[in-house]
Amino acid sequence: MKLGISISTFPWPAEEIGPEVSRIATAADEAGVDSLWVMDHFFQIRLTGLPPESPMPEAYATLAFLGGLTRRIKLGTLVTSVAYRHPGVLVKAVTTLDVMTGGRAIFGVGAGAPWNIAPAGPGTAFEAEGLGIPFPSLAERFERLEELLQIAHQMWRGDESPYQGRHYQLVRPLNSPNSVQRPHPPILIGGSGERKTLRMVAQYADACNLFDIQGSRFRGRPHPQARRAPRALRAGRPRLRRNRKDRRHQLRSGRGSQGGRCGIAGSPARAGRSRHQPRTGRARGPLGRGPLRRGRRDPSRRTRHRTGAGLTGTIVR
Repeated sequence: MKLGISISTFPWPAEEIGPEVSRIATAADEAGVDSLWVMDHFFQIRLTGLPPESPMPEAYATLAFLGGLTRRIKLGTLVTSVAYRHPGVLVKAVTTLDVMTGGRAIFGVGAGAPWNIAPAGPGTAFEAEGLGIPFPSLAERFERLEELLQIAHQMWRGDESPYQGRHYQLVRPLNSPNSVQRPHPPILIGGSGERKTLRMVAQYADACNLFDIQGSRFRGRPHPQARRAPRALRAGRPRLRRNRKDRRHQLRSGRGSQGGRCGIAGSPARAGRSRHQPRTGRARGPLGRGPLRRGRRDPSRRTRHRTGAGLTGTIVR
């Protein structure tokens, strides 16, 4: 099972964020960690236990910075909301990251918050409302997500013909230079819904991400989503091949349609660390401040359940 690290909090003064994040990234790269992730948020989210005013650097600028510091680790967002960037601009950003890092970008994307968010007015904790970013209904965001995935595949194929969708129209989706990874950078879709999300994973993507978070409804042993998701992907692939012949290229090119790969984002042990420090599963070393005791919250104790469920990676935040 591959190990990734997600940097989800930045609890340092502004002048220390760059050096601290650099230390984490270079240590992870040297230690052989497979992937390094950041959340694509503009305000800090409540899942971390921190207020929205806590530091939250922009995701793709951060990944570009980390790409220049590292040599082999893969880089991605966990995950980008379809509502936050126009598809053409987003595909260009991910492609540029892939080019500049020699083929190390992962395209993490999703529909955004899995509910409809009501406006809260001044003092809102919701980033889209606070920054004036249009944030459609969940149903519309799923429609936009599918169009985004179609546009991404078209641009990575080098197809410059006009794209005409319900929500997006691109007259000439030129993408030059194109990605180093062929046919495209790996695509990860956030979520595990069997009716919409996993269908898109099987049709367009290489992976999905599930959650195994202490003290939340996502906690389970073995994780129920982790058990169902790979089975749902395997069950859905033949049906997609019969009913979606016009998208056969995406079905063949996506490893999600061949292997049904999913990964879990987990919460690690807290022993020997501040609750706001970035954490890892290593017992000692440059990523940590001290030893991690092997207790019941240690993610390594749940790895056998995740592997048995058909999962291929764990991301520790």
